[in-house]
Amino acid sequence: MEPMKTVLVIDDETATLTMFRLFLNAYGYSVITADSGETGLEMVREHHPGIVFTDLKMPGMDGFEVLRQIKKTAPATEVIVITGHGDMDQVVRALNLDATDFINKPIGRSALDAALRRAEARLEADRPDGVPIEVDISSGVAIVSVRNTLTARHKSLLKASLQRARDSGADGIVINFDDHSAVNGTGIALLTRLLTEAKAQGMQVCIAGLSENFNTIFDMVGITRVAPCVDTVEAAISVIDRNETA
Repeated sequence: MEPMKTVLVIDDETATLTMFRLFLNAYGYSVITADSGETGLEMVREHHPGIVFTDLKMPGMDGFEVLRQIKKTAPATEVIVITGHGDMDQVVRALNLDATDFINKPIGRSALDAALRRAEARLEADRPDGVPIEVDISSGVAIVSVRNTLTARHKSLLKASLQRARDSGADGIVINFDDHSAVNGTGIALLTRLLTEAKAQGMQVCIAGLSENFNTIFDMVGITRVAPCVDTVEAAISVIDRNETA
């Protein structure tokens, strides 16, 4: 089976597996399911799916251990965790284990569609010749564009990009995430530290383009107290301009 078109769903609830199978088959995916973490890992080794959805709360091997094991053997796999509404602490823990997205129960078709589009785009963008971070300082505000998933491996590049932005004499810095971008736990910590340093040096900072999911996470972990999150680059530039003239 083609990895990009193979999706594995791990959940101990039969109704959830049935719902995923119906939706994903309608989208044209090859769907495999597992009702336990142990079986799920066997499926990963056998079928090599590009995308895995796993519930976090399961008897026996829970979703956190499933996530750890998948990332040991197939680190490029897009792992999207399934959780209940309000379990943001659990989501942050999963992001710290390199999950790249999450979806809440009860699963809605629009949320599932959005998560799949983001995962497919990240798989497509994760190429050796890809450019994960770019800087544009032509507008008077430095736009640092982030593509794919921001992780610890981007530390040097992100740090150099922000230093270039500060050295340019720009009025401020906008971190612009593509629609499909994600940030794992170490990426969140890295971004928080570097933006805090930039603001301490007198730079106006703002974040644009994050998905609703990651807006929620950034607000929870406190990044939005350092850099407000808005929908577009234009809105971010407007925020910086207002702060500059205030």
